[in-house]
Amino acid sequence: QVQLVESGGGVVQAGGSLRLSCVASRITMSLYTMAWYRQAPGKQRELVATIDNSGRTNYANSVKGRFTISTDNVKKMLDLQMNNLKPEDTAVYYCYIPILNTWGRGTQVTVSS
Repeated sequence: QVQLVESGGGVVQAGGSLRLSCVASRITMSLYTMAWYRQAPGKQRELVATIDNSGRTNYANSVKGRFTISTDNVKKMLDLQMNNLKPEDTAVYYCYIPILNTWGRGTQVTVSS
C-alpha cells in the first residue's frame, strides 16, 4: 500500500519561507505525476502545483513565481519550496498522486500578517 507523509509545515510571518516535504513509500516516484494541494478553512481543496515524470511543472496562478515543486527520486521525496508567503497561503497542504488517488494526511501552514 502506497503511503505519503508530509512534513515541514509551521507558522511563519508574511514574506517568509517554508519548505514542505512528502516522503513516498512503496512506489517508484519517477513513474508518476505528483501534486501538492491545499485546503484553507471553509474552502474547497485546490491544486497548488504538479510535476510529471518528465519533470514538467505546473502551478496555480496564485503561487507562480513564489513556489517551486521538485522531486528527489532517490530519496523518494516530493518537495514544495514556498517563498514570499502571504496570509492567504494559510492552509493544510497535501501531497497527492492522481493516478493512484492517494493522499497524504497533510501538514498545516500558517502565515501571520
